[in-house]
Amino acid sequence: MKSKHHWPARAFTIRNVGDAPCEIVTKGRDRWALEALIAAGPKGCTPYRNPAAPRWAAYVHNLRGLGVAIDTITEAHGGPFAGHHARYVLACNVTAGREAFDHSAGTGGMKGGAL
Repeated sequence: MKSKHHWPARAFTIRNVGDAPCEIVTKGRDRWALEALIAAGPKGCTPYRNPAAPRWAAYVHNLRGLGVAIDTITEAHGGPFAGHHARYVLACNVTAGREAFDHSAGTGGMKGGAL
């Protein structure tokens, strides 16, 4: 089944406190997660409230590997399957840039990288 949404490579400028700005390129679900974090602002995102992305931890791990500062806040939840879940909040300023040329088009291998 083919997805309705296409998340091609896009450049983002990352400004972590105390570091010089850097550019990264990300695509697919990693790009989707980064854009969701940007849109959520200080309230952040949680898989508990947004189960459309079952692999939030993986997307956050990939983004952190590219240099994006993301805080994890552990929250308790009740219900029949009470426990804990993570809330992810950007801890840096991120600005979306242009659609980027994907050198790995067709290979599915690009997760991100310097521009």
